Amino acid sequence: MTVDHNGPSQSVGVSVPSTDENGVEPGEANTTTTDPESRFESEDHEKPMVIVVMGVAGTGKTTLARALNEELGMPYVEGDDLHPPTNIAKMSEGIALTDADREPWLHRVRNEAERVVHAQFDDLTAHETTDEHRQREEEEEEKKKPRRKGVMITCSSLKRSYRSILRGQSPTSSEHPLALPTYFVYIKEDVPILRERIGKREGHFMKAGMLDSQLATLESPEGEEGVVVVPLDASTEVQARKAREGLEALVGPLVW
Repeated sequence: MTVDHNGPSQSVGVSVPSTDENGVEPGEANTTTTDPESRFESEDHEKPMVIVVMGVAGTGKTTLARALNEELGMPYVEGDDLHPPTNIAKMSEGIALTDADREPWLHRVRNEAERVVHAQFDDLTAHETTDEHRQREEEEEEKKKPRRKGVMITCSSLKRSYRSILRGQSPTSSEHPLALPTYFVYIKEDVPILRERIGKREGHFMKAGMLDSQLATLESPEGEEGVVVVPLDASTEVQARKAREGLEALVGPLVW
């Protein structure tokens, strides 16, 4: 499993008094909480988010996710790394995955996204001494570039029902314990380019013959809420710029 934390720090400074290890002034009640879910109730521009870079095989999801990771400072998770061995074995043999194969994997991807986000809030609260907190704040003050917390994941997300799972809800229910909004960056397919790319791949379990299966399964997310579309034939730099512009149009600044 790949969880990449390269790129700039994701932390945003939080003002804490320096009187005791909990940041509480004498005579005041300690109202500090380390519950990550309570932190999700902050102002909209501070709320964490999940960004799913999606598309069929060969669209360059990992390449774009890495570029966005460098720019936004969010960790990213490679969805393919979370496939169970049975799924990888089937795909390596050119056998298309069924919904029954994919759904446990999709839940695992969502759960991992939530875990990574929770860890970011744990890092800011439960495990810092006052001196460590002050040092981190000073580092952030120097950078002058607070960033939205969250996680980026790469996942094909072919069907609408799959995207519902990744949004944190089952296809039959909108209930979920975390208010963690999810947005999709859809790399729109160009079949001739895809066939050429996949034909040149070496050592990947997704074989060229699987592309037709994925194209047949794909339910375009265009028109769904929270989806940004970028062209396959653009450079990675242009894709990243369009993705960021589209996301910021939906949620506001990602870096401020």
